[in-house]
Amino acid sequence: MASKTRKEPLLYMEEYRVKQDPQDYGLADDVFSIQAFKEKLHIKIVRNDEDGLEFDLIGVYPAIANAFRRLMLSDVPSMAIEKVYIYNNTSIIQDEVLAHRMGLLPLRADPRLFAYRTEESTEAGTEQDTLEFELKVKCSRRRDAGKDQSNFDDIYKNHKVYSGHLKWLPKGKQAQIYSESAVNCIHDDILIAQLRPGHELDLRLVAVKGLGRDHAKFSPVATATYRLLPLIKLNREVTGKDAYLLQNCFSPGVIGIDENETAYVKDARYDTCSRNVYRYPQLNDAVTLARIRDHYIFSVESVGALKPDVIFLEAVKVLKRKCRALIDEIEAE
Repeated sequence: MASKTRKEPLLYMEEYRVKQDPQDYGLADDVFSIQAFKEKLHIKIVRNDEDGLEFDLIGVYPAIANAFRRLMLSDVPSMAIEKVYIYNNTSIIQDEVLAHRMGLLPLRADPRLFAYRTEESTEAGTEQDTLEFELKVKCSRRRDAGKDQSNFDDIYKNHKVYSGHLKWLPKGKQAQIYSESAVNCIHDDILIAQLRPGHELDLRLVAVKGLGRDHAKFSPVATATYRLLPLIKLNREVTGKDAYLLQNCFSPGVIGIDENETAYVKDARYDTCSRNVYRYPQLNDAVTLARIRDHYIFSVESVGALKPDVIFLEAVKVLKRKCRALIDEIEAE
């Protein structure tokens, strides 16, 4: 949606306080209008890759921005290990600690392809709502290991248990629908435990679909945060040593220095707004720091099962369903 030229509502960051723009009366006097909301709303994607998603959400209330953040954390489902059946554990890790570590292993399975378990579901589950894995590892001493060797990899076999040791056990027709790489752990090199000769692990693992509001292991994001867009304005010309001092007061890349050794605002976006510049009397009046009140910079990092942009779209769908449910309840009264 194309955005129109608008007056940006600012929050000024002074040395000891945050001050609101005298011409901006804040949210208290804002009357909500769906037409005005549509005109102000603007989304700009800055970065979208395998590592994460960064986008700008412009022209919305803080409650809406925070709703998207919380929905991505708590209401977008994912698959995670829920039950751990320990048949043998002779390692030094206690059963409950081992089970907790297994539950936090990120799975690649797409939660949209599975159903939630219900109260009527059996403990074994079905192929529509359950994934099952096994972990069988036994440590032994290598026969060719010499007495003078000190590297544990040369002395012991299977002395490190990784997430790659998990073996998928298809239920029903799952083997015809999914591949092992599509449902197994996202990373094969997550260290679970270290063993010594005689130690053995024999586990059966059951993964189900769940929500982050029930347990953090079901959250599809590693991080989902937002912050207000910084705005930096130079009130006067700053040159020479003061220009370099000003540059060091901000995050790298925020303040640039031209060939005349004059400071200029290069990119205020990634400034942390530390207000470090107020420590120096000669620079105290040179800069105005502010943040745009309705311009949110979102950063979303996926655990790996869903892409970051898909997680945000799923959060939008969840919000729509919640709004529809509320409207239906109001109309039913």
